[in-house]
Amino acid sequence: MSDIVISGKGFPVSSVHFRSSIADFPAFVSGKGPLFIVYDLNASSYAEAVASAVSPVSVLGISVSEDTKTIETVSGICSWLLEKGADRNAVLVAVGGGILTDMAGFAAAIYKRGIEVAYVPTTLLAQVDASVGGKTGVNFQSYKNILGVIRQPLFTFICPEVLTSLPYSHILEGAAEMIKTFIIKDGGNYRRAVSFFSRLAESGDRQAALKAGAETLGSLVRAAVSVKAEIVSADQFENGVRRKLNLGHTFAHAIEWRSHSISHGQAVSVGIVCAARLSAALGLCPGDLPDMLAGDLGRCGLETALPFRLADLHDAMLKDKKAEDGSVRFVLIRGIGDTDVVSLTVDEALAALS
Repeated sequence: MSDIVISGKGFPVSSVHFRSSIADFPAFVSGKGPLFIVYDLNASSYAEAVASAVSPVSVLGISVSEDTKTIETVSGICSWLLEKGADRNAVLVAVGGGILTDMAGFAAAIYKRGIEVAYVPTTLLAQVDASVGGKTGVNFQSYKNILGVIRQPLFTFICPEVLTSLPYSHILEGAAEMIKTFIIKDGGNYRRAVSFFSRLAESGDRQAALKAGAETLGSLVRAAVSVKAEIVSADQFENGVRRKLNLGHTFAHAIEWRSHSISHGQAVSVGIVCAARLSAALGLCPGDLPDMLAGDLGRCGLETALPFRLADLHDAMLKDKKAEDGSVRFVLIRGIGDTDVVSLTVDEALAALS
């Protein structure tokens, strides 16, 4: 299976390796510095497989959630690296989901002013989004990802087959991010993804259906990563086209801040529908597009309705990290595969949706 390269100014800066087995991992760290593995306790079996294959200097398991996605947890990773004698030649290997890769990437970026990090994502959300593109960070004062840096990993190692053992709720988390990516720039795979996830939602035995559809899911993962890699290669530091990858997230992060209970993937799904309704209100897309998207996402098992008043999002949206000069960048939808970035004040956006 061929790899995907992420470039910057014409030069490779990172790569994504697709393989069918963890046993293939050692080839990508051969000749690298001493390895230190940090892993999500929910991914212990995969971490053990990686560790047994590469003989790391030390292994650290941590409990991972939005509540532990903090600067204190990152500080703990750095303390462990220091205690275990990691020097600037060390490679930090992160095995787990998106929260883990966000924190490990941030720790690697700041420890001794930067060591290499490699990701082994074990969830759909991490494979199609969090582990690709170099964004790292933590939550701060209840706001999402306010502290962080953009720094590319040495590589990302993806085994789509690990997804077949995930709980259905974890699959939904990544489904929202995958569908988001295809709305931005791949109408054909948007329809494929909606078809796949809607069939999965309707199945009487979802785990069996997930295993039976492993090849299709793997091809969708690769397609989503390919789209994201192309966008990141064109705009590594989010000064232009990469901003489109935030589709739904201006609303989603505010929803998460307000609710403290809705998951990131489900918030992104609701955020996509909100962005579509804002697009229609501003005359940028056909009037029936928001309902079409809501129907598609709903059939996939995703949330589509805002669980509280729009006005309740106001304060959180003002604190959005994408805010500049009193305005916030919203990614709006003209059609499937066609999006624009528009700056509006929060009041303008909420008024248009009222």
